Amino acid sequence: MKELVEYIARSLVDHPESVQVKQVDGEQSVIVELKVDPEDMGKVIGKQGRIAKAIRTIVKASAMKENKRVVVEIIE
Repeated sequence: MKELVEYIARSLVDHPESVQVKQVDGEQSVIVELKVDPEDMGKVIGKQGRIAKAIRTIVKASAMKENKRVVVEIIE
């Protein structure tokens, strides 16, 4: 999951070197924390949160194969 979120985020932003992804594993769920450069925050969230929602949808679909619940958090 971490690699997928990192790949998507690096593809979207102007400063890919500042993308940081942290994964916290639980028994049934996984939390993926995404941190980007403040200038790139709008590109990751998108208008009305559409890009953030799309990232979450892609990650959830990928997690369904492993029967895990994934929460993607975008941190400022």
